[in-house]
Amino acid sequence: MNDWPDGWTGDRGERRDHYGRGSGGAQPEGARVMPHVQSRGVPRQAQGYDPGPGAGPPPYAGPDPAYNTGQVYGSPSGGGPGDGGYRRAGAMGPTRPAPDWGRRIKLGALTLVIVILGVSIGTYFWADGKLNREVDLSKVIERPAQGDGTNYLIVGSDSREGMTDEQKKQLHTGSAEGKRTDSMMILHDGSNGPTLISLPRDSNVTIPSFKGSDSGKVYPNTGRQTKLNAAYAEDGPELLVRTVEFNTGLHIDHYVEIGFAGFANIVDAIGGVEIDIPKAFKDKKSGADFQAGKQTLDGEQSLAFVRTRYAFAGSDLDRTKNQQKFLAALASQTATPGTILNPFKLYPTMGAGLDTLIVDKDMSLWSLGQMFFAMKGVTGGEGKSMNMPISGSVGGNLVWDKEKVKQLVNQLNNDEKVTVSGD
Repeated sequence: MNDWPDGWTGDRGERRDHYGRGSGGAQPEGARVMPHVQSRGVPRQAQGYDPGPGAGPPPYAGPDPAYNTGQVYGSPSGGGPGDGGYRRAGAMGPTRPAPDWGRRIKLGALTLVIVILGVSIGTYFWADGKLNREVDLSKVIERPAQGDGTNYLIVGSDSREGMTDEQKKQLHTGSAEGKRTDSMMILHDGSNGPTLISLPRDSNVTIPSFKGSDSGKVYPNTGRQTKLNAAYAEDGPELLVRTVEFNTGLHIDHYVEIGFAGFANIVDAIGGVEIDIPKAFKDKKSGADFQAGKQTLDGEQSLAFVRTRYAFAGSDLDRTKNQQKFLAALASQTATPGTILNPFKLYPTMGAGLDTLIVDKDMSLWSLGQMFFAMKGVTGGEGKSMNMPISGSVGGNLVWDKEKVKQLVNQLNNDEKVTVSGD
């Protein structure tokens, strides 16, 4: 029995009238009836066509939408018009555009700048808030006119405030009450480079008229002469500034003071200061015991180094030279990328220094930074360090050379290159 529809025969269902290529039939090949392609597993009855016995093939109704041949129509790349760049059939999802690395780099750089700026601003206000602005220079009377550049009065006091008995013993500070100036320097920062001038504590000066820092009472000038450090002991920083200005004619713009403990803490925070000691010396009073040569001093050793005077023939004059040398080395070795860019060094150093600094009320953190880098410039060869010119002594006190001091002050006020020399 033949199951093929009428007009079809053979194992492969060939049509008996042999229309097609090479056929002699009258009906062209393109007009022949195409065999129905049955949807897989779907009966003809389910498709709405029920052929009866002897019926011919069903009419062609177009491709079955349920049947996927795998053919993708459209552009050569496999996507149709407006397909948004989809891949060929069988690919996993839509094509992603290539990453815009230029835009990513710009966004990354902008984020980094914002973070650095935020940290810098936060650090500035944190540090600025730690400054002890206790000195009121508005209480200083009869002040000389301001010159060019900026003048800082830098004072190292023998304050033992906050130190335990064990620390006093370890640092060889003694247990004297109150505080006195252990060192005094004027740092001039101008266009011709910085100039660092030490004022020996035993300098013979006149105590001028002044207004009491606490009482507000005006004390007249009686012509009394005494050591420079006595002015600080008598009425504190304001009288010291007044005395320096009166005896030099130089206007002091800012005041900076640090005590024993703060000095030692700063040195320890940066891991010590390397310094070259040309000749060995020893001093029981300061605790100094140094060999000649390059060596790194910790906080305790540094304090002994800058305080020693009895081991030197020049006493206080030799000590001031060591103080200048050490402070310049401290500034030079602190203002390095290894400290400034390392938060584990920067914050302890700033914390140790700022907690113990006493400055004037108008001192900003920016001005303090300028002072610090000017101090570094002295070591870098950009400036000059010297003692106040001395002409002799009276009653054990050092007398300043008035003519040289006048010339020095004129050069500083006019921001000229300093040609005056001191011992």
